[in-house]
Order: sequence, then C-alpha cells, then structure tokens
Amino acid sequence: MNRKKELKLQYKQMKPQMGIFIVRSKVNNKCFLKATPDLRGVINGTRARLKGGFHPNKELQKEWEKYGPDNFVIEILENLEYDKDESKTDYSEELEVLQMIWEEKLSRENMLFYKKKI
Repeated sequence: MNRKKELKLQYKQMKPQMGIFIVRSKVNNKCFLKATPDLRGVINGTRARLKGGFHPNKELQKEWEKYGPDNFVIEILENLEYDKDESKTDYSEELEVLQMIWEEKLSRENMLFYKKKI
C-alpha cells in the first residue's frame, strides 16, 4: 500500500475527541456550553464564527464584539470516552446528558448562560 492510501486509511480510523466545552466571559458571569462528538472541529468552528461575526448565538456574538476575544476563555470541560464496544457509533444521548449535567453544575455556581435564541 502506498503512503498516501495508508495515511487516508489511518485518518478514517481516527476517532475525534468527544465532550463538552465552554466559552466563558471574563467580563460578566455568562457562558456558552456545547457538547459535541468532535471537540476540536467544533471549537475551531466556534472561534471562526465568532471572529467572523456570524455565530448563531446572537447574544454571545454581540458581547464578543463589544468586549473582544481577549475577554473570553474557550476550554474543554470534560471528555466523553468511547465505549469498549466498537460497534457503538451514536453518542448523542450521552452528549445530551453531559450537557444537562454541566448546565446544572454551573447553575449551582451562579453561572449565567447566553440565551439560546434571541
């Protein structure tokens, strides 16, 4: 097998990092949470949308533009591990539960959330 085919096969077999991340404002007590099966890709996409001015959460976008990117922290809160059962491919329920757990946990810490729809 040539090197290019080998690398393609290796890439297809890679499993992306799953879990939940937060975009937290340093200015106020607000945050945006997102559970996803592809942390790196979605975090990069979130940064690009915020920098480009077209993030779907309008409240977050408005404050990003007002306060600037240096006043926000984007970090992974928790990774979700893959099951030992290799046949499992859908982790949407687990990610939804993870999102609810973190929303509840942060609410108890008096963290406010950017409204989902405005």
